[in-house]
Amino acid sequence: MTTVFKALSDDTRRQILKLLANGDMTAKEISENFMISKPAISKHLDILKEAGLVTSERTGMSVTYSLNASVLQTTLGAFLEFFDTYKSTGKEGNENETI
Repeated sequence: MTTVFKALSDDTRRQILKLLANGDMTAKEISENFMISKPAISKHLDILKEAGLVTSERTGMSVTYSLNASVLQTTLGAFLEFFDTYKSTGKEGNENETI
């Protein structure tokens, strides 16, 4: 879960996910939507892949990226379940506690 939230913490990576929500795109097509270098976009894509949020498929000289929404749904579901479990125990949080 931590890897997913770390990947989502960056605005560029969230924008990439929004683009991929509309359909598969090549790395070149993705990079055309940003004013940063192609290597920087590649690094962002690697982080998203590591988190499982995107998948990639090499076709010839290009790589096509796809959104893996099931990982996002699973992670957010687990995150929300954490709060439901916490709420149902009736415990009040300690202000000095870290999660």
